[in-house]
Amino acid sequence: MSSAQETVEYATEHTPRLEWARHAPEVYKAMVRLDTAARQGLDPKLYELVKIRASQLNHCAFCLDMHTKDALAAGESVERIVQLSAWEESRHFYTEKELAAIELTEAVTVLTDGFVPDEVYERAAKRFGEAELARLIAAIAVINAWNRFGVTTRMAPGHYQPGQHG
Repeated sequence: MSSAQETVEYATEHTPRLEWARHAPEVYKAMVRLDTAARQGLDPKLYELVKIRASQLNHCAFCLDMHTKDALAAGESVERIVQLSAWEESRHFYTEKELAAIELTEAVTVLTDGFVPDEVYERAAKRFGEAELARLIAAIAVINAWNRFGVTTRMAPGHYQPGQHG
């Protein structure tokens, strides 16, 4: 085999089902305002870890693309981003505060039992002041809403540039 560079054929990029932000600009603008309000007072790296973890759980490729790029731009390490999907086995990569936020993100995102367990909430409440915890919960709720727009309308990942929407 020659050392010449091989051409790789990737799968065809899917077309989004609907450009929802163009058709509902007032909803999009309201979501951006809500997101901006929720992130105030939260550490930017923690905020991005929360966004990435919820997006992993919700299978939102568009949001994963966006938030991994924004996390890297904020100084987050590739290693911590890669380990996030297996955070329970990789706890030593994160602070206790980050672990509480990640665990709360999973509980709020999945809601499999219809509630957030008391022990999960209490661990987060011990690590965050009430105002910061309220913003964290808001940030988790907002990324879940963004994920639902992205997944439902099949927004295509790969075109986002860090800071483009922030």
